Amino acid sequence: MATEKQTGPLKGVRVLDLTNVLAGPFACHQLVHLGAEVIKVEAVGKGDLARNLGSDPELSARGMGISFLAQNAGKASLTLNLKDPRGKEILKRLIAEADVLVENYRPGVMDRLGVGYDRLKEVNPGLIYCAISGFGQTGPWADRPAYDQIIQGVSGVMSITGDADSAPLRVGYPLADTIGGLTAAMMICAALQAEPRGTFIDVSMLESMMATMGWVVSNHLVGGVAPSPQGNENPTSAPSGAFQCADGLINIAANKDEQWTALARHLGRDDLLSAPAYLTREDRKANRLRLRAELETVLTTRPAADWAEELNAIGVPAGAVLTVPEALAHPQIAGRDFVERFDAVPHVDRPVDIVSVGALLNGRRPTVATPPPGLGQDASRILDSLGYSVDTIDTLRKEGVI
Repeated sequence: MATEKQTGPLKGVRVLDLTNVLAGPFACHQLVHLGAEVIKVEAVGKGDLARNLGSDPELSARGMGISFLAQNAGKASLTLNLKDPRGKEILKRLIAEADVLVENYRPGVMDRLGVGYDRLKEVNPGLIYCAISGFGQTGPWADRPAYDQIIQGVSGVMSITGDADSAPLRVGYPLADTIGGLTAAMMICAALQAEPRGTFIDVSMLESMMATMGWVVSNHLVGGVAPSPQGNENPTSAPSGAFQCADGLINIAANKDEQWTALARHLGRDDLLSAPAYLTREDRKANRLRLRAELETVLTTRPAADWAEELNAIGVPAGAVLTVPEALAHPQIAGRDFVERFDAVPHVDRPVDIVSVGALLNGRRPTVATPPPGLGQDASRILDSLGYSVDTIDTLRKEGVI
């Protein structure tokens, strides 16, 4: 049943992906790129909701929406009606041969279907069962529906994003979903190392988000400082933030005294080094807006990319603020095989480019051999491997079980 050309540290690991939209599919996107065999189990006739989402309405209408294409390459697709006893039986046969199951239903849904962890571990005691939800499997909000923007709001992330005029502000991409997915993938990889196998993983998107907010949370819990929106300024140091150049913004992080000195001298503003308002880190933080205005008198005379090149050369971390297309086209990204291209994708009339994962293994980017799957395209192959006859498979298909 394994997909062709599986390689990577998770080669031989079989994952059942019963997830929808982003957090769960993104977790399994990491696992399949690390070599796991991932079978995506989708609803009959509908599939993953992400199949109908994205900026191209025509692809969405074909069930191959861009939101689906983005994180489902390398997976096989099987549709199952889990309300039908025969669908449950197929899932249990798959479970008997699987290492991991990932689902992101609301808590209790899998139990009500009769395929919750307690039932499935009877079939496979070594099963790693990962449940991803907005708030976790317990607690007063456990039964609430959760989407990325909801989690961004209740986690406090929106309250500290933007500036005094624009906050609370949503982060510009589904941060909670992707962090929840990364957390799930990390916990699954850890559980695969346990002996004996067999783990229930309860991933909370809310807690996953807040776990990444360590500095903000600790400044409140330990330092008694109420978190507040800082805009493009780094509250821990100055000058550290976004500065206007002739053609756009540049981020400069002169967090060390020697970096501040090098920056001021390179800009020809040695006078600032002896100014009482900027003598110490705390002075510069207290007067950061005045300092930014002083530096911008010079920075606005030239393009951001030129300043970034020069400042990095003298040990001052800097980078022009790029658009997404600019970042993708830059040799730093384009030259490291970060984007995978699939020339032939089911029901798609053009090549499809997707991003891989953010790491190299022994100098090589993890890749997958197959494009995002059409809905249910691998049903016959998978059921045949489980011992179902051709006639039985045809019957299951005609009766809406697969």
